[in-house]
Amino acid sequence: MVAVQKDYWYFLVLMMQLCFLKGSVQMKASKSKVTLQEGMVLDCLCPWTGQLIMVSWTKKSLSQPVAIYHPQYGSNYEPSYDGRVSFLKSTAMDGSISIMNVTEGDIGQYHCSLQTYPQGSWTKDAFVEKAAITTNFSIQPDTKLVAAENDNLTITCNLVHNGEVYQVSIEKLDAEVGGSNIIATCQMLEDGVELSEFNTRGQLNCSDAMEVSLHLTNIVKEDGGLYRCNFSTDTGVRSTTILLTTPAPAQDFMGLHHMLYVYIGGGLVGVAILMILSLTWLNRMKRKREEYGIKLHPAKRQRNTYDHGCVYDRMKKGTRSGTRDKDIYVNFHIVRAHEKHKQKR
Repeated sequence: MVAVQKDYWYFLVLMMQLCFLKGSVQMKASKSKVTLQEGMVLDCLCPWTGQLIMVSWTKKSLSQPVAIYHPQYGSNYEPSYDGRVSFLKSTAMDGSISIMNVTEGDIGQYHCSLQTYPQGSWTKDAFVEKAAITTNFSIQPDTKLVAAENDNLTITCNLVHNGEVYQVSIEKLDAEVGGSNIIATCQMLEDGVELSEFNTRGQLNCSDAMEVSLHLTNIVKEDGGLYRCNFSTDTGVRSTTILLTTPAPAQDFMGLHHMLYVYIGGGLVGVAILMILSLTWLNRMKRKREEYGIKLHPAKRQRNTYDHGCVYDRMKKGTRSGTRDKDIYVNFHIVRAHEKHKQKR
């Protein structure tokens, strides 16, 4: 049953193209280049008004159409693109598609054929190329935000424009490898706005005005970097960039200052103790020098009761050997008479 339905689709596409080739003139738009990225949009917007009959997308490397859309019969997709391709349908004459869960197999040349009434067929070629890997981003951010770690912050994608926006995507650029990681896409559908999330970090919101906001709580260092918002409008794709800087939290600086004060206080205490020990040692050395000087100076030398002990012993020994039994006589009267005689003279 599925094979029969696919054959019917291919036959319908072929017949439609043959009919419009006979009855109308084909018009072809200029070629466009698209960088391979998550949620990439391949534009196919007819420049005139009228009734859309059918849209078909083919790829040069595939024998079967990538995607087919008919207002009455619905959509059909090639198996490898089934579930990954969706028609934007932002206007009545819009055959643009977006591709999700992209791989390098999606690189290549695509061809869009849009059949309309009464003017006929309008075609466009799109080339999907791999993003060039660079190690340095030279992008100048349009907005700069600063948030400390553990803080909360909301990154909002909004664009001042005069046209109609049918898809918005927000991505985070990786400066190390030169690539990007898609965070979410917001797509305008017939029954409202659809938000597709690809990153669980933070809380995402998509408004009816096609504004995407990413609310980050308890910010970590890895949240910092360059964010880019891509707006797919009826006049083309426009982008804005936001640079988020995440400096170290204030409490780390307070802790650093506290440790600095501790180190300075400890150093001062150590210097004070060293000075006290040095002064104590100098006073002790000075006292020792003064005591040593007193010992060397004769006038300040103190009499020692034991200094003449050896003299007494010698005298005692001499009296014992020769004069122990001899009497000592002293004539006091003669000395006194002699002194008086000197005084009379």
